[in-house]
Amino acid sequence: MNFKELGLPENIITAIGEIGFTTPTPIQEKVIPQIIAEPRDIVGLAQTGTGKTAAYGLPILSGMDIHSHTTQTLILCPTRELCLQITRDIENFARHMPRLSVTAVYGGAGIVDQMKAARKGTHIIVATPGRLLDIIKRKAADISAIRYLVLDEADIMLNMGFKEELDAILAAAPVQRQTLLFSATMPAEVSKIAANYMVNPLEISVGRKNSGTDTVEHQYIMVHAKDKYQTLKRIVDYYPAIYGIIFCRTRAAAQEIADNMIQDGYHAEALHGDMSQAQREFVMSKFRSGHIRLLIATDIAARGLDVNDLTHVIHYDLPDELEAYTHRSGRTGRAGKTGMSLSIINMKEKYKIERIEKSVKRHITAIHAPAGKDICEQQLIHLMDKIRTAPVSDQQLSPYLPMIVEKMADLDRETLLAHVISLEFSRILDYYKAMPDLMPIVAQKPAKKQQQSVYKDSGHKDSGKTGYTYLVVNIGKNDHVLPPQLIGIVNQSTRNRYIRLGKIDINANTSRIQVENVYVEDVVNAICGYRFCGKKLSVEKEAPIRSKIGKHGGKSPDMYYAQKR
Repeated sequence: MNFKELGLPENIITAIGEIGFTTPTPIQEKVIPQIIAEPRDIVGLAQTGTGKTAAYGLPILSGMDIHSHTTQTLILCPTRELCLQITRDIENFARHMPRLSVTAVYGGAGIVDQMKAARKGTHIIVATPGRLLDIIKRKAADISAIRYLVLDEADIMLNMGFKEELDAILAAAPVQRQTLLFSATMPAEVSKIAANYMVNPLEISVGRKNSGTDTVEHQYIMVHAKDKYQTLKRIVDYYPAIYGIIFCRTRAAAQEIADNMIQDGYHAEALHGDMSQAQREFVMSKFRSGHIRLLIATDIAARGLDVNDLTHVIHYDLPDELEAYTHRSGRTGRAGKTGMSLSIINMKEKYKIERIEKSVKRHITAIHAPAGKDICEQQLIHLMDKIRTAPVSDQQLSPYLPMIVEKMADLDRETLLAHVISLEFSRILDYYKAMPDLMPIVAQKPAKKQQQSVYKDSGHKDSGKTGYTYLVVNIGKNDHVLPPQLIGIVNQSTRNRYIRLGKIDINANTSRIQVENVYVEDVVNAICGYRFCGKKLSVEKEAPIRSKIGKHGGKSPDMYYAQKR
């Protein structure tokens, strides 16, 4: 099937032909004729990189009235990067619709110009929820007459805490509209939006729900935590043609790893929320053009990176949310090409791999960190391939050939090759010749008794003498929270790895965490207002205790002890 058979007009077919679109992807093949034929609400489920923007963008453009100056389409997305990417795509699709106006509305840029463009009259608004709601309240944008409302990557918008903004925007939109919701995963929160704001939606799913694409190979390497950076370097060296994104959990970690890699001679840059919009756009421009080969990024900053040729996604830190793994992995293996999703984990994170396998319904293969000998061999093969395929211009070289032949006359073929290869290869050969291989480690499942018991903190002799206070947090079993995630919330919100925790008691809607008294105020101030899965956290203190942490007198649903981290 081709795009003409889907019912698109000639000017749009010409535009996408110039871009290089030839055959529609499965999601495009199913969604485009449905939007054109019937104004029915649609839930489209497909992985990142399967062409969802064109799936809704092309039929929406075919139904636009360019003679009217009212806003007819609203496209909501989670981040400024994705907002700009969608805007560029829509403008490219509409390159033969010169009177069509598209306006990007997002935070981190001047609001005045965005308000002027919205007031002037624009056919399509592509927006992040927070900034759009701001300009609606200022009466600069009018969405009362929109015909199409698109929620792109709805699951990510909810994970980022945009539920209140989405509710307000959806409530302000006209009842008579076509709502198109697109998502890579279908968690309960997205299902609720579909139930509350869509009318009998048609679900169109490509692939298995909440699963990854078949073009991505999933692997993990388990090493000691202290060896993670060395493992990352070995992976990058083992794949000399690597072009990928390295995901970190925090902004500080992304910047630190990027700084280390640049210092070690790699073409790398960081991308995270502490950078200005101009800095982020500059880095992304260099990455898209191939001037840098490695992007060390946080999850939020990497949203909207539409790069079709990525070979690898490396999870330096595994994400807290299972859906984030799917989104990360979807950055590679796009446009029919293959890719690799590779996780670097320590032994305590093995359980996360098992949870991810169940979520994406795929086996994740355990491999060893590349050995020095294997890395050198891969580098040598890559260098020889570069030499063999290097373009040669006889016309440019002919004036110099006699001098070159004379200069190299005393070298035989093997010696000449050895000199050429040594010139490029000696650095990495010397490095790995003196570097021992990283020893693989095997995760062993703890005995059931250990999982069910309450442990003492062996890190300090006086742990039983130190006073602790219970903090009650407003998340529990119903929020699918686990003890490692609660510990992670404390770590990430306080950025203090020396805080000592005691028991963790998880109930239906709340969790109780024992925190050493000296750090209680720091933890309360840091966690209050912190967001987990879109939910704003609140904390209450219970009375301090001064008792040895040992046997526990009541029956609690889940009781754990936080070991020294």
